[in-house]
Amino acid sequence: MARLTPSNKDLAVEQRTSTDPASWPARRGDTWAELQPLLDRLFLPFEEWIAERVAAHGARDILDIGCGAGATTLAIARRLGPGARCTGIDISPALTAIARCRATAARLDHVEFVTGDAQRHNFGRRHHDAVVSRFGIMFFDDPVVAFARIAGAVRPGGTLECAVWRSAADNPFMATAERVIAPIAGGDTPSDPHAPGQFAFADARRVAAILEASGWTEIDIQPFALPCTMTVAELSLYIRRMGRAGMVLPTLDAPARRDAEARLDAAFAPFVTDGMARFDAACWSVRARTP
Repeated sequence: MARLTPSNKDLAVEQRTSTDPASWPARRGDTWAELQPLLDRLFLPFEEWIAERVAAHGARDILDIGCGAGATTLAIARRLGPGARCTGIDISPALTAIARCRATAARLDHVEFVTGDAQRHNFGRRHHDAVVSRFGIMFFDDPVVAFARIAGAVRPGGTLECAVWRSAADNPFMATAERVIAPIAGGDTPSDPHAPGQFAFADARRVAAILEASGWTEIDIQPFALPCTMTVAELSLYIRRMGRAGMVLPTLDAPARRDAEARLDAAFAPFVTDGMARFDAACWSVRARTP
């Protein structure tokens, strides 16, 4: 069994926490910002998948929901060229700040990043050709309202092209940390499967009903999976910082934290071969059109 040991630098990053642990933008957004290079490499297959599909549609004005640090938005902008326009929106100021810096560094003048909640944001006139998202649409507290508002930002006949996670059972890698941490945190009671979160859109029939109720048409939801990889060092940092483990570990005393980390390492060891962690990300391809 491989022992996953972070470097001193990784531990230093790991110990940095937000001043407001209850706030998603402050805590989760800051974590995603700090781990942006790792996460971009991990989900690169999805970035390429979405950029390819958008290019195939011939869209020229793109809206990226939950754009994070901008990887997908920027990939689409590079793929479509300067004649296109790409806008990313994310609730985290830390992530959109990184995204703007990346766009400037890449000299992508046809890209804009907005900090805001897509469920409540005023998108203005209907001019976008396509809406995309890489794991950014499962967190709305009222998804019907959110998708109706997003539809209002898209021209008639415009497209929706998103990737969302299937169930935790279909994604054992993504469910492992929660399985280990839940008993330690005293929260092993099953939660509402439809609550905003990573697996909120695991039920394809529910997703279709949400889109239909919010005014989308030609709804097509298909299963697909893409392979994801990271090094053992990256895995060590990932499982200590992301999700519920990232919130619980800093609250434990030193012995309890060491024990929890050892349990996490052991639980993730089956995913590691030849110094690399490998898993298939099981998702839904969600496609739809505005009338």
